[in-house]
Amino acid sequence: MATRTSRRAAKDEGDPVGAFMPGPRVTIAGAASGPLAGLTFGLKDLFDVAGHVSTFGNPDWARTHPPASITAPCVTMLVEAGASMVGKTKTVELAAGLTGENLWYGTPTNPVCPDRYPGGSSCGSAAGLAAGLFDFALGSDTAGSVRIPASYCGVFGIRPSWGAVNPCGVLPLGPSFDTVGWFARDAGVLRRVGEVLLPPGGEGALGPLLKVEEAWMNAAPAVANALTPALERLEARFGRAAQVEVAVEGLHTFFDAFRACNNEENLSALGPWVYSVKPKLSPTVQGRFDTAPHQPPAKTAWGRHVRAVAGARIRALLGGGGVLVFPTSPVPAPLLSSSTEEIMAVREQTIGVTSISGFSGAPEVTLPVARVDGAPVGLSLLAAPGRDRALLAFAQAAAEALGIGEAA
Repeated sequence: MATRTSRRAAKDEGDPVGAFMPGPRVTIAGAASGPLAGLTFGLKDLFDVAGHVSTFGNPDWARTHPPASITAPCVTMLVEAGASMVGKTKTVELAAGLTGENLWYGTPTNPVCPDRYPGGSSCGSAAGLAAGLFDFALGSDTAGSVRIPASYCGVFGIRPSWGAVNPCGVLPLGPSFDTVGWFARDAGVLRRVGEVLLPPGGEGALGPLLKVEEAWMNAAPAVANALTPALERLEARFGRAAQVEVAVEGLHTFFDAFRACNNEENLSALGPWVYSVKPKLSPTVQGRFDTAPHQPPAKTAWGRHVRAVAGARIRALLGGGGVLVFPTSPVPAPLLSSSTEEIMAVREQTIGVTSISGFSGAPEVTLPVARVDGAPVGLSLLAAPGRDRALLAFAQAAAEALGIGEAA
């Protein structure tokens, strides 16, 4: 089997896990008062900050793009609410990756289990938060890039409803899947950030719990076993979970359909730059742009159809206030020594599950509830689109029932 290698991030005393981008820190002081006053945050290096170039995880991107003229509105909202940005964090190249690996700037260390990957593409945000370098962090999530690193690094994370947070000033990968998400070490801070970033509305009671059978079956037995006590405690608090099936086509079909849709969107968003500039890309990312143009139109149409049918099914299931509950990731973070073949298998197994939110446009929160062989594994809660505020309140109540995180 082929073996993967990645350059580990250089460390310094202020950044022991290599979460920040190399060079001088990009910072913004928060307002003197506001609902987030006194909190600090890290910012994934694909959000615009006026006067600075976002590298998008690739030196050639940084070389061929000018500094931003304005700061992304979501960043400005946080700063005006009193939070101070303390640095830009690393991202996987072009935000296209599961593990958190970056050949050009170094792969952040997972502070909980240094022999494993931190997860991508919001790798620096998750690793830096888990290491205590800031109070919360902003990331983006297309196919799991907030939820998966949150699970791998043992922190809370949210992928909001699609379009709930303004994506202007955020570099795109798959625009109809891309969302602005965030991480925190406790459910109270996760919710407070949401109160600043999310539009009004969507509050109210949620329930019942709905156990996604195929997602639990898809998880490694050790992961399912580790998460089961948490599910049982949530059932004691919120009532017995009903068993449901959301991917009647199979999670492998969800993965194939997501890939078909995302190939088209990657080409639309980034293809003109890739093919005109011919940048140096890692072999994995280069492979995407070598093969995507050859995808048959019928495959793209099929992917869109699966997405539309599955999304409608999931939204209908959630319409009465139900909350899906399932393992965030089917496995713990892969070992740094994992082969390419092993990583690809994890990717397929994972994206089948992360597509539940991607296809439906629904918000998903992951809770850090267990460990397998010392590595964190998360439990996800997913509610109907637009119920983000209600889901954050539900997640905070769930965290309190599980004895994890802190009260707001």
